[in-house]
Amino acid sequence: MANIAFSLNGKAVSVEAEPDTPLLWVIREQLKLTGTKFGCGIAQCGACTVHLDGEPTRSCSIQISDIAGRHVTTIEGLSPTGTHPLQKAWIAEQVPQCGYCQSGQIMQAAALLAKTPAPTDAQIDNGMVANLCRCGCYQRIHAAVRAASKGA
Repeated sequence: MANIAFSLNGKAVSVEAEPDTPLLWVIREQLKLTGTKFGCGIAQCGACTVHLDGEPTRSCSIQISDIAGRHVTTIEGLSPTGTHPLQKAWIAEQVPQCGYCQSGQIMQAAALLAKTPAPTDAQIDNGMVANLCRCGCYQRIHAAVRAASKGA
């Protein structure tokens, strides 16, 4: 076991865990933040996307020992009140069907908009391509990212 200290959603935290424990399981099981979802476990679907030092990262594939001293943001930290422009656009565009992938989609989109505040359609497509949606809500996801980029 190791004691790992890092910042989670702007607050200092410290956890006891095996160094090779995936960050996802620490977030969900130890810290009880269940917005980040387990999808595939091999960093292919994007359901577990969080921000690590501002970059979208698959939390299922990064070990807790690799985040010591770093900054992690989960969907709960994006906006505790649900008022982030992407969260509002997701509702306005009625994006979720089953909703399972949505926290990862939103976190990926937030990273995209942080780097490219007014993305083209092609940039949205390229920025979101690695996040899978089993329900096929890609057109609504695209529309929500576009709306959020315009402040709608």
